[in-house]
Amino acid sequence: MTNSLTEEQRKALDTVDKAAATPDVEQPWAALGMKEDEYEAVRKILERRPTGSELAMYSVMWSEHCSYKSSKVHLRQFGEKTTDEMKEHLLVGIGENAGVVDIGQGWAVTFKVESHNHPSYVEPYQGAATGVGGIVRDIISMGARPVAVMDPLRFGAIDHPDTLRVLPGIVGGIGGYGNCLGLPNIGGEVSFDPCYQGNPLVNALAVGTLRHEDIHLANARGNGNLVVLFGARTGGDGIGGASILASDTFTEGGPTKRPAVQVGDPFAEKVLIECCLDLFKADVVQGIQDLGAAGLSCAFSELASNGDGGMLVHLDRAPLRDSTLAPEEILMSESQERMMAVVTPEDLPGFLEITTRWDVEATVMGEVTDTGRLVVLWHGETIVDVPPRSVAHDGPVYDRPYARPDWLDARQADTPDKLPRPSEDELGALVVRMAGTPNLASRSWITDQYDRYVQGNTTQAMPDDAGVIRVDEESGLGVAIATDCNQRFAALDPYTGAQLALAEAYRNVGVAGGKPLAVTDCLNFGSPEDPAVMWQFAEAVRGLADGCQTLGIPVTGGNVSLYNQTGSTAIHPTPVVGVLGVLEDVARRTPSGWKSAGAQLFLLGTTRAEFAGSEWAWSQHQHLGGLPPQVDLEAERALAAVMVAAANDGLVVAAHDLSDGGLAQVLVESSLRYGVGATVSLEAACERDGVDAFTLLFAESTARAVVAVKPEAMQLFTQACLANEVPVVALGSTGGESLTVTGHFSLELDELRTAHESTLPQALNA
Repeated sequence: MTNSLTEEQRKALDTVDKAAATPDVEQPWAALGMKEDEYEAVRKILERRPTGSELAMYSVMWSEHCSYKSSKVHLRQFGEKTTDEMKEHLLVGIGENAGVVDIGQGWAVTFKVESHNHPSYVEPYQGAATGVGGIVRDIISMGARPVAVMDPLRFGAIDHPDTLRVLPGIVGGIGGYGNCLGLPNIGGEVSFDPCYQGNPLVNALAVGTLRHEDIHLANARGNGNLVVLFGARTGGDGIGGASILASDTFTEGGPTKRPAVQVGDPFAEKVLIECCLDLFKADVVQGIQDLGAAGLSCAFSELASNGDGGMLVHLDRAPLRDSTLAPEEILMSESQERMMAVVTPEDLPGFLEITTRWDVEATVMGEVTDTGRLVVLWHGETIVDVPPRSVAHDGPVYDRPYARPDWLDARQADTPDKLPRPSEDELGALVVRMAGTPNLASRSWITDQYDRYVQGNTTQAMPDDAGVIRVDEESGLGVAIATDCNQRFAALDPYTGAQLALAEAYRNVGVAGGKPLAVTDCLNFGSPEDPAVMWQFAEAVRGLADGCQTLGIPVTGGNVSLYNQTGSTAIHPTPVVGVLGVLEDVARRTPSGWKSAGAQLFLLGTTRAEFAGSEWAWSQHQHLGGLPPQVDLEAERALAAVMVAAANDGLVVAAHDLSDGGLAQVLVESSLRYGVGATVSLEAACERDGVDAFTLLFAESTARAVVAVKPEAMQLFTQACLANEVPVVALGSTGGESLTVTGHFSLELDELRTAHESTLPQALNA
């Protein structure tokens, strides 16, 4: 804490009284990322000019990153299209720090995905590390124990120098922070595409577990209750960082704004996790909020706005790492590992006893009031006096113009039909080559840097289709989670692309044996000021909302990341979708690879000649055009239902969904998973679907999976498929040390492994 103000400091302080008396003082609203009309709106709300501290609060809270001002009008569909039936398992929905889902037996799971894209470009290690830290604190603030993280990542071309700059740092930051927290990293994605050059995407997902009665919400209720800041001290790192940095585009020369990226301390966060859980257990917390983007500005305004509407805060009580910070900087700082709680006066001694035991600094900053105003004092002087809702929730809402881009017709008309197809005797070489392309190659160089099994409850992790975590050790109750998005599909048709992302994540959870229950999303797009980008966003949201309605699972929350753009070049639309499903017993999960010989292989679903946006068209011909694969969500529901029942009945030993790279890639990955090969015949499937061998191997039609079935269960399994109207055809069997496609090729697993596992280490000079 700082000492009392000198008379000179007091005179220089921009107080509410001074603001009222000096209406014509010029203020740096533009430098803080505000538009002129937004600044004028603040003046109208306050009926005077804002103080410097008020301007700081409004600028970060009205930023794109915090206010969703360009996306709100479209995001409302998620609520409007959520039926009562879809809410059956939903305990907490959109609007809180994270959604909470009932998984049975009194257990609940909270999960959410967010972005930390721009900070990770500026400072890869800390940008990614603090992305993990931030999403984990969202989970803590719901009253849950964090149990796992995931990381959907997008980078530019693998051979570009800047990819070599950002990728190792980002991976190091994710692994370093998550490993130090003792949280297993159980899945995610890594995709390479030139559209992300200068705009890598770092999306972070966290999942936590709690009992129903342990849910906590972010609100400040109870006149006279105390507002307590606890955790790390506030520093100068991250002042306006994520909020303002993520609310503008990058120019060709670099970011237009380069505020300090937050610096994380995972060991401090680990202590904070345990401290919070003890506070919850002792029932000494009335409301709680993590401090992430917008820092204290967010915590004060959101807690007050969600509660009884008033709060009085003494900002000079905030423990600082840097005593020179001005009040505006303290309000904007996004220093990590901080939380804010609302505590009754009677519970304060118990609260402080727990924070002291954990050596976590805690400071009473003020109290809840019934004034309807958020008032912030600095050494007794009023520097903020605002209606909290105007800061936290009633910011600007833009219904930005959007229009289907003219160039999309030409892109969709440029179908892959004219691309040269391999001859029959070239198929084997193509399988090997495809297995080593950057987007299909093994991710082990990355994922081996993550601890997948810490805490002892991970029962499945990458490279399996979905991560699986045991929630209850007695019953085996658990959850499966997968994240997915093919940005090329979304670039061809954002409505369909968003539904394909949803379908793939849904399929991955179902194929692993999990019954899908809920969705979280991270919507990554370019500048909302570009009507073409805004149209892509609007279509993707509409597609996702419609898709969730058809599948009967709600969106519980998520994140929007805009301005992922360098100059006039935007990234491909990248609506990353995470799906969570429940397993009654994780011992009955289904892995993606077969472990022994003798299992019978079946192909589920129908294959069509769908190559637009496929890995074959892109990696082999650098072609992006046509229309993406058809979406059949009813077929996805039927496939998942069959796979969940088959897992529960113990009929299957392995299953892998078909997506990037098609059937060929699944046969490669499932064979390499445990070093057990397979012999398959394509003849029956080709004849049934009316396609040739090349199409069956490399097309990326949806609602398909390869399933390895116990020999004695073949009849029961095929009957279940037929009963659910899921097309099924026999492929062959597992065994041997090669992948053999009868009549076409036979590839040694060693050859495939070399191609599959060498790409990333070679490209990254590892």
